[in-house]
Amino acid sequence: MKKLFLLSALAIAALAHATTVYQIDIGDDINSKTWVYTQKGFEEAHNIHADFVLIHLNTYGGEVVFADSIRTKLLNSDIPTIAFIDNNAASAGALISIACDQIYMRKGASFGAATVVNGTDGTQMPDKYQSYMRATMRSTAEAHGKDSLGRWKRDPLIAEAMVDDRTVIPNVIDSGKTLTFTTDEAIANHYCEGTAETIPEVLTQVGLQENSYDIVVYKPAFYDILKGILTNTFLQSILIMLILGGIYFELQTPGIGFPLITAIVAGILYFAPLYIDGLAANWEILVFAIGIILLIMELFVVPGFGITGISGIICIVFGLTVSLIDNVNFNFSGVKMPDVGEALFTVFLGLLLAFFGILYLSHKIGSRGAWGKLALKTTQETDAGFVGVPTEQHTLVGLQGTAKTDLRPSGKVAINGKIYDAAADNAGFIAKNSTVKVVRYETGQVYVEKMEN
Repeated sequence: MKKLFLLSALAIAALAHATTVYQIDIGDDINSKTWVYTQKGFEEAHNIHADFVLIHLNTYGGEVVFADSIRTKLLNSDIPTIAFIDNNAASAGALISIACDQIYMRKGASFGAATVVNGTDGTQMPDKYQSYMRATMRSTAEAHGKDSLGRWKRDPLIAEAMVDDRTVIPNVIDSGKTLTFTTDEAIANHYCEGTAETIPEVLTQVGLQENSYDIVVYKPAFYDILKGILTNTFLQSILIMLILGGIYFELQTPGIGFPLITAIVAGILYFAPLYIDGLAANWEILVFAIGIILLIMELFVVPGFGITGISGIICIVFGLTVSLIDNVNFNFSGVKMPDVGEALFTVFLGLLLAFFGILYLSHKIGSRGAWGKLALKTTQETDAGFVGVPTEQHTLVGLQGTAKTDLRPSGKVAINGKIYDAAADNAGFIAKNSTVKVVRYETGQVYVEKMEN
């Protein structure tokens, strides 16, 4: 039995050294930050040779894809794991709790309600999402196996009832209700090993004596916090939008300016944490860069829209997507389909935001209000002294000079030691070295006539 295994591990640990308990707190919504913290926490727990990992939970849930990753980490852990539900473990929090070897709950706590809902308005997602969650909850419960009498240690049907309100379990849940356990109900149905008000009480129930253990609490470093923020699904989509939008607006304006700087910074923020974490390889970033180059060539070099532009779009989408998944070069055997779906969702959301963002900003820039300050709208009137051609030729009217070339009728003349373009008045002919006089200046053109000797 699992509890006997934990007690045996405790006895061995007590003989060898003081027991070390590594604590990871999950007190907010479960998201990319939670997954980063869990990964880092388990890494540190292994480094210090911790005897137990204790997950301190008080959460209403969060993103299923990250909860599933944490669940997998817990199920595959070679360090025994304990969940302490300190008030709430709803939705994704319930999945994480079930993945732990033992569960302890505070009196008055609740545990369950794992139906998949829309993150924006809380509405229930279609059945294909519920089906995946039902299977995930069942398989997590099944992973704990059966006892010596052949009974499930954690009934998979109970785990499914936390997702599906159509599941009926006599004396546990009726149809039309999603299952949520109180502490006593969880204990009665073998989904909780006991009650505890504090972490020391949890450890006492596990079998540890006071002062016989050390608790090490995971404290995220600055990089862990930054990485957790930057790997958020929605923020990654925003960064993709800024990369593509910045490049587009930079190509529409001369010189190097703010749009290009924005695109470069967004690109660094997108790829850097993925590269450091080993997800984004050099070739994946190179494929993305090649896609950008091909798209620029399609817009400015190759006429029409054809294979170059299509190849560029494919390279961009491929480079951004594979940077988000844990493949090894071109080996995708270990990649899970939910991870691929999450990556594609992130990328296409970014592309969609970029497309509509470009349309919106193209319309707004130069209009009234704050947007008007981003474009030059001033009309440079001639009356205010603005002209598009040099004005020096106006002062030449009445001056004499020499024809430096034949004027047929256009040519060059020298006046006061400077050479000017000029034309013979009335489209006549003036021979080289003839003495000429400037008679008028019109529409940017100097007109001269031959002086008689």
